[in-house]
Amino acid sequence: MAVRVQREDFDVGAELAALTRGRTDIGALTTFVGLVRDMAGDAKIGGMTLEHYPGMTEKELARVEAEANARWPLSASLIVHRYGRLEPGDRIVLCAAASPHREASFEACHFLIDWLKTRAPFWKLEETDAGPQWVAAKEADDAAAARWSKT
Repeated sequence: MAVRVQREDFDVGAELAALTRGRTDIGALTTFVGLVRDMAGDAKIGGMTLEHYPGMTEKELARVEAEANARWPLSASLIVHRYGRLEPGDRIVLCAAASPHREASFEACHFLIDWLKTRAPFWKLEETDAGPQWVAAKEADDAAAARWSKT
């Protein structure tokens, strides 16, 4: 299990190689890489600044990752999330889930990004032609995360 919050970019290939190095028990590796878009609805985005609450953010990401590892038989998992000013095309987040079998890997990776979008304490400020705008929580993200709630 690994969680990192960092200003610097990350190399997806290097991250995945490190995650799986020497692990012959891994039969499936599923990843999600989030990128900064240049549009939000009808608004052109010139950049985005991500802020977070140091210490709290890492703790919450670790909790989400631990939940994924409790729900699925994962061999390894990883969350890398950036903060600071980013431009369209920049990488924001990497989630990876490795398992002996593909189904657990797919489901766990999907869970990680769905829960991260709603639970991680990050705030996004988009630079638009109309001026800076804070990104509000989206009902679609809440609905996606709700499907993973235990009843």
